[in-house]
Amino acid sequence: MNSIAATLLMAAAAPATPVGSPVPPAVAAAPAPAPDFALDGELTQGGWVRGTVPPGTVALTLDGQALTLDREGRFIAAFDRDAGTGAVLAATLTDGRQLTRSLAIAPRGWNIEHIDAARRPGGPTETFMALRRPELERINAARQVKADSDGWRQHFIWPVKGRISGRFGSQRIYRGEPGSYHSGIDITTGASGTPFVAPADGVVVLAAEQPFTLEGHLLMIDHGMGLTSAFLHCSQLAVHEGDRVTQGQYLGRIGSTGRATGPHLHWGMKWREARLDPLLFTGPMP
Repeated sequence: MNSIAATLLMAAAAPATPVGSPVPPAVAAAPAPAPDFALDGELTQGGWVRGTVPPGTVALTLDGQALTLDREGRFIAAFDRDAGTGAVLAATLTDGRQLTRSLAIAPRGWNIEHIDAARRPGGPTETFMALRRPELERINAARQVKADSDGWRQHFIWPVKGRISGRFGSQRIYRGEPGSYHSGIDITTGASGTPFVAPADGVVVLAAEQPFTLEGHLLMIDHGMGLTSAFLHCSQLAVHEGDRVTQGQYLGRIGSTGRATGPHLHWGMKWREARLDPLLFTGPMP
């Protein structure tokens, strides 16, 4: 029997499907899972979030504010000391779809001191502002620099070890009128001249060789993607504007220059305009 005859014989032997019988439905393939964000961070006031966007993302926003992506689709965003309790990440994909992720921002209890006295009346004098305006111009110009650095991706280390004498977010209330809150962490070692180091890689965007009226010898480091560190009241600086620094590199020595009551290092951090708590980048003091 040739192959054609064998095929016909097998087809004739197969049971026929009755006319009008329903055709078994095709098994549909399981839909591919929707792409999502990969996130980690400290989702609290003064905290931060880092992550990777879903594949195919062409734009990313946080509450409508455009965020910057690196070559691998990674980003950082942060939350001011007075941020609300929620935020929304929104990624726009190449096919026009938009994926969102709601973030719950935990509120924090700040160290609030109520003072039974009125705030001092009056503002800064014109003599003071004549000195201050050029300093503010340099600070604002430094914050406009967009340094090419991946320091923002690192786990930050403490620039110096000592006693935390001033905590981020603490504030005085003068008979119901709030004063400015403390915008960083104060670290006291007990003596002027103690060296401090870079908490992460970055680029020096401001190094005040002549002390500023309030900050004294001020050093500002841009860690990339809008994240910056500022070190105030230094007695000596060991780096210059434009220098690239690496994590752990010697930067200078702490002091009491500018408006300070004693030798200490004030370390402040910002992401764009949001003021951040350095403790949430480092973990507790070892």
